Amino acid sequence: MSDKEPKQTILAIGGHVGDMELTAGGVLAAHSLKGDRIVTLALTAGERGAPAGRDVADYREQKVREARQFAELLGGEAIVFDTPDGELQNSEENRLRVCDVIREAKPNVIITHFKSSMHKDHNTTHLIVNDARYYAALAPLKREKPAHFASRLYYAENWEDAVDYKPYVYVDFDRAAYDLWVEAVSKHWFVTGSKSFPYLEYYKHLARVRGIEARKAYAETFMVPPETLRVLKSEL
Repeated sequence: MSDKEPKQTILAIGGHVGDMELTAGGVLAAHSLKGDRIVTLALTAGERGAPAGRDVADYREQKVREARQFAELLGGEAIVFDTPDGELQNSEENRLRVCDVIREAKPNVIITHFKSSMHKDHNTTHLIVNDARYYAALAPLKREKPAHFASRLYYAENWEDAVDYKPYVYVDFDRAAYDLWVEAVSKHWFVTGSKSFPYLEYYKHLARVRGIEARKAYAETFMVPPETLRVLKSEL
């Protein structure tokens, strides 16, 4: 990491600990190696994915530790809300909580979930973040911190959010970032130990496939808000 001031701050907001680390982790690792500041925010810990026989409260503590371990390897920081997994609501309280994090972190870039037809917490996070980004930029909305506008918003590619998702932005990264990401994301038990889905294998292969499509080594893809789906040119 550079001792200089970070060029950018990237805030990655997931419904659960591990969501953004898996889906955008390679890009986060690449930006961290460039000296950018990385902040992850999980709106729930995802503790109800506890392995069989494991106490849910104990697993929640583990998930919070895993979030911090991932962020620390990237020289960043992790925030985990105390909302129970599966009970996330698209409420004014939650929109304002996320607004406050945005104003505190002052990101240039926000990454979050694409709209989902499969996972309640992912779709709710998508809705909360869209509104919270607007609230954070609204100067007349008085909160503890002053208004801040995150100029770029991206939606990460997730196998659980695949309906209607079409890759629009490809962001490539090199082997050093890939290796850092794999090391960091492997701190999450569910990534390497889950019997329900081969998370690490899937996302490692996906990073390579997207890299091939981009004529690069590795890449992750993102969608953008529909109103920004435009290409501006002065001539063909």
